[in-house]
Amino acid sequence: MKIGVDLGGTKMKAGIEYNGSIIQQHSTLLREKHSLSATLNQLIELIKPFASSATSIGIGVPSVVDIERGIVYNVANIPSWEKVELREILEEEFNIPVFVNNDVNCFILGEHRYGVAQNFNSVVGMTIGTGLGSGIIIDNQLYAGNNCGAGEIGMLPYRDHNFEYYACSNFFDAVHGLSALDANQAALQGDKKALSLWAEFGVHLGFAIKAVMYVYDPEAIVLGGSIAKAFPFFEAGMYEALNDFAFPESIKRLKIFQSQDDNIALLGAAALVPQEFQTVSVSLKH
Repeated sequence: MKIGVDLGGTKMKAGIEYNGSIIQQHSTLLREKHSLSATLNQLIELIKPFASSATSIGIGVPSVVDIERGIVYNVANIPSWEKVELREILEEEFNIPVFVNNDVNCFILGEHRYGVAQNFNSVVGMTIGTGLGSGIIIDNQLYAGNNCGAGEIGMLPYRDHNFEYYACSNFFDAVHGLSALDANQAALQGDKKALSLWAEFGVHLGFAIKAVMYVYDPEAIVLGGSIAKAFPFFEAGMYEALNDFAFPESIKRLKIFQSQDDNIALLGAAALVPQEFQTVSVSLKH
Protein backbone atom coordinates (compact mmCIF):
# COMPACT_ATOMS: atom_id res chain seq x y z
CA MET A 1 0.00 0.00 0.00
CA LYS A 2 1.14 3.54 -0.78
CA ILE A 3 0.46 6.90 0.81
CA GLY A 4 -0.75 9.67 -1.47
CA VAL A 5 -0.50 13.26 -0.24
CA ASP A 6 -2.04 16.38 -1.78
CA LEU A 7 -0.58 19.57 -0.32
CA GLY A 8 -2.47 22.76 -1.12
CA GLY A 9 -2.18 26.37 -0.09
CA THR A 10 -5.11 26.11 2.34
CA LYS A 11 -5.56 22.38 3.00
CA MET A 12 -3.52 19.19 3.03
CA LYS A 13 -4.89 15.69 2.51
CA ALA A 14 -3.33 12.24 2.82
CA GLY A 15 -4.68 8.75 2.19
CA ILE A 16 -3.80 5.12 1.64
CA GLU A 17 -4.04 3.86 -1.94
CA TYR A 18 -4.78 0.17 -2.49
CA ASN A 19 -5.67 -1.38 -5.87
CA GLY A 20 -6.58 1.96 -7.40
CA SER A 21 -8.76 3.24 -4.56
CA ILE A 22 -8.23 5.47 -1.55
CA ILE A 23 -9.32 3.24 1.30
CA GLN A 24 -8.65 5.65 4.17
CA GLN A 25 -7.85 9.36 4.29
CA HIS A 26 -7.54 12.42 6.50
CA SER A 27 -7.43 16.12 5.69
CA THR A 28 -6.73 19.28 7.66
CA LEU A 29 -6.64 23.01 7.11
CA LEU A 30 -3.14 24.40 6.87
CA ARG A 31 -2.15 26.45 9.93
CA GLU A 32 0.74 28.83 10.60
CA LYS A 33 1.73 29.07 6.93
CA HIS A 34 4.51 31.54 7.77
CA SER A 35 6.30 28.92 9.90
CA LEU A 36 8.21 26.21 8.02
CA SER A 37 8.64 24.03 11.10
CA ALA A 38 4.94 24.28 12.01
CA THR A 39 3.72 23.34 8.54
CA LEU A 40 6.19 20.48 8.25
CA ASN A 41 5.13 19.15 11.66
CA GLN A 42 1.50 19.37 10.59
CA LEU A 43 2.28 17.43 7.41
CA ILE A 44 4.19 14.76 9.33
CA GLU A 45 1.35 14.36 11.84
CA LEU A 46 -1.11 13.98 8.96
CA ILE A 47 0.95 11.19 7.37
CA LYS A 48 1.94 9.41 10.58
CA PRO A 49 -1.22 7.29 11.10
CA PHE A 50 -0.71 5.67 7.67
CA ALA A 51 3.06 5.16 7.72
CA SER A 52 3.26 1.81 9.52
CA SER A 53 1.26 0.04 6.78
CA ALA A 54 2.77 1.77 3.74
CA THR A 55 5.71 0.91 1.48
CA SER A 56 6.23 4.43 0.11
CA ILE A 57 4.90 7.99 -0.15
CA GLY A 58 3.99 10.10 -3.17
CA ILE A 59 3.26 13.78 -2.66
CA GLY A 60 1.99 16.56 -4.92
CA VAL A 61 2.96 20.14 -4.10
CA PRO A 62 1.83 23.39 -5.80
CA SER A 63 5.30 24.46 -6.85
CA VAL A 64 8.27 23.88 -9.09
CA VAL A 65 9.97 20.66 -7.97
CA ASP A 66 13.44 19.23 -8.39
CA ILE A 67 12.03 15.78 -9.05
CA GLU A 68 15.35 13.95 -8.84
CA ARG A 69 16.21 15.33 -5.39
CA GLY A 70 12.69 15.91 -4.08
CA ILE A 71 13.24 19.60 -3.37
CA VAL A 72 10.32 22.04 -3.69
CA TYR A 73 10.66 25.75 -4.38
CA ASN A 74 8.39 28.75 -3.72
CA VAL A 75 5.26 26.79 -2.87
CA ALA A 76 2.12 28.69 -3.88
CA ASN A 77 0.32 30.34 -0.94
CA ILE A 78 2.75 28.91 1.66
CA PRO A 79 5.30 31.72 2.03
CA SER A 80 7.58 29.80 4.42
CA TRP A 81 8.25 27.11 1.79
CA GLU A 82 10.86 28.89 -0.34
CA LYS A 83 13.18 25.89 -0.61
CA VAL A 84 12.30 22.69 1.21
CA GLU A 85 14.18 19.39 0.89
CA LEU A 86 10.92 17.56 1.30
CA ARG A 87 11.96 14.09 0.22
CA GLU A 88 14.93 14.04 2.60
CA ILE A 89 12.82 15.33 5.49
CA LEU A 90 10.04 12.76 5.03
CA GLU A 91 12.39 9.85 4.34
CA GLU A 92 14.30 10.68 7.51
CA GLU A 93 11.03 10.77 9.45
CA PHE A 94 9.34 7.64 8.06
CA ASN A 95 12.22 5.57 6.65
CA ILE A 96 10.37 4.69 3.44
CA PRO A 97 10.93 6.05 -0.11
CA VAL A 98 9.32 9.38 -0.95
CA PHE A 99 8.53 10.78 -4.43
CA VAL A 100 7.62 14.43 -5.00
CA ASN A 101 6.07 16.20 -7.98
CA ASN A 102 3.88 19.14 -8.88
CA ASP A 103 0.26 18.85 -7.69
CA VAL A 104 -1.32 19.31 -11.13
CA ASN A 105 1.03 16.68 -12.55
CA CYS A 106 -0.35 14.35 -9.88
CA PHE A 107 -3.89 15.32 -10.86
CA ILE A 108 -3.46 14.35 -14.51
CA LEU A 109 -1.42 11.27 -13.64
CA GLY A 110 -4.33 10.13 -11.50
CA GLU A 111 -6.84 10.81 -14.27
CA HIS A 112 -4.70 8.94 -16.80
CA ARG A 113 -4.11 5.96 -14.51
CA TYR A 114 -7.49 5.68 -12.80
CA GLY A 115 -9.92 8.33 -14.04
CA VAL A 116 -11.66 9.70 -17.11
CA ALA A 117 -8.46 9.85 -19.22
CA GLN A 118 -7.55 6.17 -19.04
CA ASN A 119 -8.18 5.53 -22.73
CA PHE A 120 -6.01 8.35 -24.10
CA ASN A 121 -2.31 8.45 -24.96
CA SER A 122 -1.99 12.24 -24.78
CA VAL A 123 -4.02 14.35 -22.39
CA VAL A 124 -3.75 17.67 -20.55
CA GLY A 125 -5.25 18.27 -17.13
CA MET A 126 -6.27 21.81 -16.17
CA THR A 127 -7.08 22.57 -12.55
CA ILE A 128 -9.19 25.69 -12.03
CA GLY A 129 -9.35 27.13 -8.55
CA THR A 130 -7.24 29.77 -6.83
CA GLY A 131 -4.98 29.51 -9.87
CA LEU A 132 -4.94 27.87 -13.29
CA GLY A 133 -2.51 24.96 -13.53
CA SER A 134 -1.87 22.31 -16.16
CA GLY A 135 -0.30 18.85 -16.24
CA ILE A 136 0.65 16.94 -19.36
CA ILE A 137 0.68 13.29 -20.47
CA ILE A 138 2.47 12.62 -23.79
CA ASP A 139 2.63 9.08 -25.22
CA ASN A 140 1.34 7.73 -21.90
CA GLN A 141 4.17 9.40 -19.95
CA LEU A 142 4.01 12.33 -17.56
CA TYR A 143 5.88 15.28 -19.07
CA ALA A 144 7.19 17.71 -16.48
CA GLY A 145 9.77 19.66 -18.48
CA ASN A 146 13.36 20.39 -17.49
CA ASN A 147 12.38 22.25 -14.31
CA CYS A 148 8.99 20.66 -13.60
CA GLY A 149 7.49 23.81 -15.09
CA ALA A 150 5.89 22.47 -18.26
CA GLY A 151 2.23 23.31 -18.71
CA GLU A 152 2.10 26.66 -16.94
CA ILE A 153 -0.49 27.92 -19.41
CA GLY A 154 -1.92 30.24 -16.77
CA MET A 155 1.25 32.35 -16.89
CA LEU A 156 0.98 33.06 -20.63
CA PRO A 157 0.10 36.67 -21.52
CA TYR A 158 -3.60 37.23 -22.18
CA ARG A 159 -5.32 40.58 -22.62
CA ASP A 160 -3.86 43.01 -20.09
CA HIS A 161 -2.68 40.30 -17.66
CA ASN A 162 -2.42 36.54 -18.18
CA PHE A 163 -4.75 33.56 -18.48
CA GLU A 164 -4.73 32.93 -14.74
CA TYR A 165 -6.08 36.42 -14.07
CA TYR A 166 -9.23 35.69 -16.09
CA ALA A 167 -9.63 31.90 -15.93
CA CYS A 168 -9.63 31.05 -12.22
CA SER A 169 -11.32 32.34 -9.06
CA ASN A 170 -9.61 35.69 -9.57
CA PHE A 171 -12.06 36.39 -12.40
CA PHE A 172 -14.84 36.53 -9.79
CA ASP A 173 -12.90 37.96 -6.82
CA ALA A 174 -10.76 40.66 -8.39
CA VAL A 175 -12.53 41.40 -11.66
CA HIS A 176 -16.16 41.28 -10.50
CA GLY A 177 -16.02 41.59 -6.72
CA LEU A 178 -17.74 38.38 -5.63
CA SER A 179 -16.62 34.87 -4.84
CA ALA A 180 -16.90 31.98 -7.27
CA LEU A 181 -19.00 30.18 -4.64
CA ASP A 182 -21.49 33.05 -4.50
CA ALA A 183 -21.58 33.18 -8.31
CA ASN A 184 -22.27 29.45 -8.43
CA GLN A 185 -25.06 29.63 -5.85
CA ALA A 186 -26.67 32.54 -7.70
CA ALA A 187 -26.45 30.66 -11.00
CA LEU A 188 -28.10 27.64 -9.40
CA GLN A 189 -31.02 29.94 -8.55
CA GLY A 190 -31.21 31.15 -12.15
CA ASP A 191 -29.76 34.62 -11.55
CA LYS A 192 -29.22 36.13 -15.01
CA LYS A 193 -26.21 38.24 -14.01
CA ALA A 194 -24.45 35.24 -12.50
CA LEU A 195 -25.22 33.09 -15.54
CA SER A 196 -23.78 35.83 -17.74
CA LEU A 197 -20.62 35.94 -15.64
CA TRP A 198 -20.15 32.20 -15.97
CA ALA A 199 -20.61 32.42 -19.73
CA GLU A 200 -17.93 35.14 -19.85
CA PHE A 201 -15.66 33.03 -17.67
CA GLY A 202 -16.12 30.15 -20.10
CA VAL A 203 -14.94 32.32 -22.97
CA HIS A 204 -11.72 33.17 -21.12
CA LEU A 205 -11.14 29.52 -20.29
CA GLY A 206 -11.82 28.64 -23.92
CA PHE A 207 -8.97 30.93 -25.00
CA ALA A 208 -6.68 29.14 -22.51
CA ILE A 209 -7.76 25.82 -24.00
CA LYS A 210 -6.88 27.14 -27.46
CA ALA A 211 -3.38 27.84 -26.16
CA VAL A 212 -3.19 24.25 -24.89
CA MET A 213 -4.29 22.97 -28.28
CA TYR A 214 -1.76 25.04 -30.23
CA VAL A 215 1.08 23.93 -27.94
CA TYR A 216 0.24 20.27 -27.15
CA ASP A 217 -2.66 19.17 -29.41
CA PRO A 218 -3.83 16.47 -26.96
CA GLU A 219 -6.55 13.90 -27.53
CA ALA A 220 -8.36 15.04 -24.40
CA ILE A 221 -8.44 17.74 -21.73
CA VAL A 222 -9.64 17.08 -18.17
CA LEU A 223 -10.91 19.99 -16.09
CA GLY A 224 -10.52 19.73 -12.33
CA GLY A 225 -10.37 21.96 -9.27
CA SER A 226 -13.15 23.61 -7.33
CA ILE A 227 -14.40 25.84 -10.15
CA ALA A 228 -14.65 22.94 -12.59
CA LYS A 229 -17.65 21.79 -10.55
CA ALA A 230 -19.57 24.65 -12.20
CA PHE A 231 -18.87 23.18 -15.64
CA PRO A 232 -22.51 23.27 -16.83
CA PHE A 233 -22.55 27.04 -16.35
CA PHE A 234 -19.44 27.82 -18.40
CA GLU A 235 -19.43 24.96 -20.92
CA ALA A 236 -21.29 26.88 -23.64
CA GLY A 237 -19.06 29.95 -23.35
CA MET A 238 -15.98 27.74 -23.45
CA TYR A 239 -17.03 26.07 -26.69
CA GLU A 240 -18.04 29.44 -28.13
CA ALA A 241 -14.41 30.60 -27.74
CA LEU A 242 -13.21 27.48 -29.57
CA ASN A 243 -15.29 28.22 -32.68
CA ASP A 244 -12.56 30.26 -34.36
CA PHE A 245 -9.72 27.81 -33.68
CA ALA A 246 -7.49 27.70 -36.76
CA PHE A 247 -7.87 23.92 -37.16
CA PRO A 248 -11.57 23.14 -36.65
CA GLU A 249 -11.16 19.40 -37.24
CA SER A 250 -8.84 19.26 -34.23
CA ILE A 251 -11.56 20.75 -32.03
CA LYS A 252 -14.11 18.26 -33.37
CA ARG A 253 -11.85 15.41 -32.29
CA LEU A 254 -10.92 16.94 -28.93
CA LYS A 255 -12.62 15.45 -25.87
CA ILE A 256 -13.15 17.70 -22.85
CA PHE A 257 -14.08 16.06 -19.55
CA GLN A 258 -14.98 17.23 -16.08
CA SER A 259 -13.10 15.33 -13.37
CA GLN A 260 -15.37 12.95 -11.47
CA ASP A 261 -13.23 11.78 -8.52
CA ASP A 262 -12.44 14.05 -5.58
CA ASN A 263 -9.57 11.71 -4.65
CA ILE A 264 -7.90 11.73 -8.05
CA ALA A 265 -4.95 13.91 -6.89
CA LEU A 266 -4.26 11.47 -4.03
CA LEU A 267 -4.35 8.57 -6.47
CA GLY A 268 -2.01 10.44 -8.81
CA ALA A 269 0.40 11.23 -5.99
CA ALA A 270 0.50 7.56 -5.04
CA ALA A 271 1.07 6.72 -8.71
CA LEU A 272 4.37 8.64 -8.60
CA VAL A 273 5.84 5.60 -6.83
CA PRO A 274 7.70 3.33 -9.31
CA GLN A 275 6.67 -0.31 -9.53
CA GLU A 276 9.70 -1.62 -7.68
CA PHE A 277 8.70 0.30 -4.54
CA GLN A 278 5.06 -0.79 -4.51
CA THR A 279 5.11 -4.35 -3.21
CA VAL A 280 7.69 -4.44 -0.43
CA SER A 281 8.79 -2.05 2.25
CA VAL A 282 12.22 -0.63 1.47
CA SER A 283 14.32 0.48 4.43
CA LEU A 284 16.47 3.54 3.81
CA LYS A 285 18.63 3.06 6.90
CA HIS A 286 22.12 1.66 6.57
